[in-house]
Amino acid sequence: MMHLLCLSGSLRAASASSAVVATLCERLHGVATTSRFDIGALPHYNADLEPPQAVLALKSEIAAADGLVIVTPEYNYSVPGVLKNAIDWASRPAYASVLKDKPVFVASVSGGALGGVRAQSHLKYILAGTLARVFVWQEVIVPHANTKVVDGRLADEAITAFLLDGIRAFIGSIARG
Repeated sequence: MMHLLCLSGSLRAASASSAVVATLCERLHGVATTSRFDIGALPHYNADLEPPQAVLALKSEIAAADGLVIVTPEYNYSVPGVLKNAIDWASRPAYASVLKDKPVFVASVSGGALGGVRAQSHLKYILAGTLARVFVWQEVIVPHANTKVVDGRLADEAITAFLLDGIRAFIGSIARG
């Protein structure tokens, strides 16, 4: 069975990004195995440091996964610094990291009407710089996200169905190689 590592780009306990990740992990039961990683446990990126244990754990989990799913909120029209920090750690050594050729599915959330589409665009650009294989599909966005989360889960069935359609297509693309 395919294994996906799912990352939320937010540190907030009640974040919409984490709610989307939780919903996805539950709904994929029987379709794929999933795991999560707390990117908040990573220190600030510093190339002078030997990678600390948390960084080695992240890299190990990325390497072991068949694909990576990232759900990002939009902060000031872009991705949160904590998510960029995780990518910076994982992308080393440059052009030969665990992200090189790693299939990645991107979704975004926002309290606004655009659902984080600007952050999603920035994230895809950042991932291109790591040589990751960003899955090309329709953008999965969750607009007005805070109104669509109930008990830590995405409660909008139309968006959830669209997200799951995208993830199934993503899984199919990985299986086909």
